[in-house]
Amino acid sequence: MYLKKVDGPRIVTLPDGSTLSRADLPPDTTVRWVASRKAVVVHAVKHGLLSRDEALNRYNLSGDEFESWCLAVERFGEDALKTTALQRYRQL
Repeated sequence: MYLKKVDGPRIVTLPDGSTLSRADLPPDTTVRWVASRKAVVVHAVKHGLLSRDEALNRYNLSGDEFESWCLAVERFGEDALKTTALQRYRQL
């Protein structure tokens, strides 16, 4: 078995006791961003699995877009990342 050399950890432990690994990240080619995929990327950056710049480059995201995801999770939780809930949370 061959392990690709990567900077940083391969697995991080989240505050709830669960683990997040590089294998749990969405593919680089992700185009359709559902709330669960957004949340995984936000948690990966927040807990040090990926750097912010690495996430932006890997997923071709703008800084503003990623910051809006982080702010939504911080203020309202992962449910705020759902497209159907965007209007409700943006008004607050």
